[in-house]
Amino acid sequence: MSALAVRDLRKRYGDLEAVRGISFTVEEGRVFALLGPNGAGKTTTVEICEGFRDRTSGTVSVLGHDPASRSRDMRRRIGIVLQSTGVDTYLTVAETVEFYRRLYPSPRAVDEIVEVVGLREKRDTRVGKLSGGQQRRLDVAVALAGDPELLFLDEPTTGFDPAARRGAWEVVRNLRSLGKTIFLTTHYMDEAQALADEVAIISRGLIVAQGPPRSLGGRDTAGTRLRFHLPEGAGDLPPSLDSAAVVVDRTVELTTDDPTRTLHELTGWAMERGVRLDDLEVSRPTLEDVYLAITGGEGGAG
Repeated sequence: MSALAVRDLRKRYGDLEAVRGISFTVEEGRVFALLGPNGAGKTTTVEICEGFRDRTSGTVSVLGHDPASRSRDMRRRIGIVLQSTGVDTYLTVAETVEFYRRLYPSPRAVDEIVEVVGLREKRDTRVGKLSGGQQRRLDVAVALAGDPELLFLDEPTTGFDPAARRGAWEVVRNLRSLGKTIFLTTHYMDEAQALADEVAIISRGLIVAQGPPRSLGGRDTAGTRLRFHLPEGAGDLPPSLDSAAVVVDRTVELTTDDPTRTLHELTGWAMERGVRLDDLEVSRPTLEDVYLAITGGEGGAG
C-alpha cells in the first residue's frame, strides 16, 4: 500500500510556478529519496507533504490523510527530522527521548529508540556533550518517539565526516528493518544510491527521472567502462577492442556490454605481451553521473 501519494502537485508563488505538476508514490516500508538542485522545488514539495505549506492544486495523501487538513491522526503517525533542530542541552539522551514520548498515545520504549539510533552508550550523557553526529542521531530519536509509520529525513547527514555519514546510514537501515517508510532528501548521490529503494530527481519544478537507483537513467543497461593506461611500446590492442577504444594521451577507455568477455580478452592480450595495464579501472555510470547528465550540472542537490 502507499504511505504517500502525490498527483499533479502544483505550487505557485505569484508568477513563479515552483512545482509544476509532479506525481510520485512512496510504498509502505520503502526508502524514497528526492534529489534536486537548489530552487528545483524539492523543499516546497516536502513541506507540502509534511503539512507545513499549502499547495496550489493537485492531490496529496499521507497515510490516507490530506496534509493540508493538519489532521491530528496524521501528525501522530509521522516523524520529521528537519535540517536543524534544537533540544535542551542540559537533559540527557534518555531524558530527551522520554520528554517527547509523553506527547504521544502509543510511544516506543526509550531503550528501543536509543538502540535503533546507536546511542546506547550515550544514554545518560547530556545533550551538550554529544558530538555533532550524535546530536543528529538524537534528532532522529526524537522523531521516533511516537513510533511513527512514516519518517521525513531532510538532509540528515549534511556536514558529517565520512565515518559519521556511514553511521547515519546504518541508522536509516535500522529504521527500514523496523518496517518504517522513509522519505529522504539528501545532497549526496552516494547516499541515495546506498539507501533508497527509489529515487526521483526534480529540476525546475518537474520530476525529470524516477526509478530504482540501479536502473535510473538506464544504468542497468548502460555499458561497463574499462579505463587503463597503455605504456609506450605496448603495440596495438586486439582489433575487436581497438575499434571501440577511445585513447587520449595513452589513457584508453572502453565501453562494453559484456565486461567478463572484454576483460578476459584484454588481460589475456596483456599477459601474452607482458604489458602492464596500469591504473586499470572497471566501473559503471554512478547515480551522480546520471544526475549531472539529467540536470546538465545545474547547481548542487538541495
